[in-house]
Amino acid sequence: MRMRMEPRGLEAELMKSFMESGVYRLDQSDVVFIDPVRLLNDSYSRFRLSPSAYYSRHFPPSSTPDDKRKRKRNKPRHAPLNLNERELCAEERHQQVRPLLLNAHRKLLEASQLLKILPRIVESEAALECRERVVEQNFVELGSSWRAPFCEIALKNPQGLRSGLSEGRKLVPLFDNIISVESDDDIEAEFQNAIYVLPPKSLFLMSDLRQVRKLIAGDSAEGFNLIVIDPPWENGSARQKAMQFMYLPVKELAHSDGALVALWVTNRQKLQDFVVKDLLPAWGISHATPFYWLKVKPDGSLIGDLDLFHHRPYELLLLGYVNVDFNSECMKTIKHLKESRVIISVPGAYSRKPPLGKLLEEYIPGQRPSRCIELFARELVAGWTSWGNEPLHFQDATYYLGK
Repeated sequence: MRMRMEPRGLEAELMKSFMESGVYRLDQSDVVFIDPVRLLNDSYSRFRLSPSAYYSRHFPPSSTPDDKRKRKRNKPRHAPLNLNERELCAEERHQQVRPLLLNAHRKLLEASQLLKILPRIVESEAALECRERVVEQNFVELGSSWRAPFCEIALKNPQGLRSGLSEGRKLVPLFDNIISVESDDDIEAEFQNAIYVLPPKSLFLMSDLRQVRKLIAGDSAEGFNLIVIDPPWENGSARQKAMQFMYLPVKELAHSDGALVALWVTNRQKLQDFVVKDLLPAWGISHATPFYWLKVKPDGSLIGDLDLFHHRPYELLLLGYVNVDFNSECMKTIKHLKESRVIISVPGAYSRKPPLGKLLEEYIPGQRPSRCIELFARELVAGWTSWGNEPLHFQDATYYLGK
């Protein structure tokens, strides 16, 4: 008869797995805590992402009991009393998901060993100096200027450089050009006196929306099995931007065996209505399952009041399938999307999303290894294709340390 593992022994096993993988499954449930730095570092052989550079946001310490009593004497900043119809829908949706999020947070607070090491995970004294040197290149502005066609990036082949060969450095156009890293190791690239770290077997296209069709495979059997989309909803005219996103070639990018589509959406009710009623059907997605990203501080507390109306400490990730035959053999071998899940992590820079590949792999149809693409990407991942107007945003070498 198999002995049931004691709680302390189980937590120790979970901690061991977490330190190796960056994923901690809380109480063997559908709630996971992740360390994005560990997940992203799987992409690199010569470099590693600095924890202090990734976890660059500062969060005030959690409230003391005295602080909480003071707040109770003040007027709470929860849902306003006079809500319009759309705001009432948003509040109703929040109340529906609230128990799921509270339960997920409770499970995190019960993981005592994880909470004990969490502050050490997000801070690394050796990398503090590195973090201060980061100066961001404005690729969006540069890519839309007259200078864009003249910009070239130098790719450095580490093997060629070590042997003194001329092939150790290659100049290629930076914008509107598909750039592929063929090396099995991460390489460095130089642009305007800045160094960028490119993970192995990664591919990227830095362009505007008009060029994304360059990434559509000539044969749909070479399409993508996972399509992650993180649109810049908050920039410019939200309605105008959202309408443009309807023309993303999601169906054409998808593999002939189908693809899992993961779409990040803000908590604005008007936007969510548009996404569910118009955008997803335009892409060929008839049903979406909601996952939630719950954001916490290094001490495990939420980054904000769960019920604060305009600043919820969580974001929505909608998952659905495109081009799939649910009766096909490849769909029978994967886990189907049935219930919502909660992903918990300490957030990085503003609007930077956690890596999803490892978390979603059990839901991805088709071949292994899966072919994955991120649209509106701001960083690269080994083996992935990344498209957007700033996919090198977080690849600056000052975010990285040598291994």
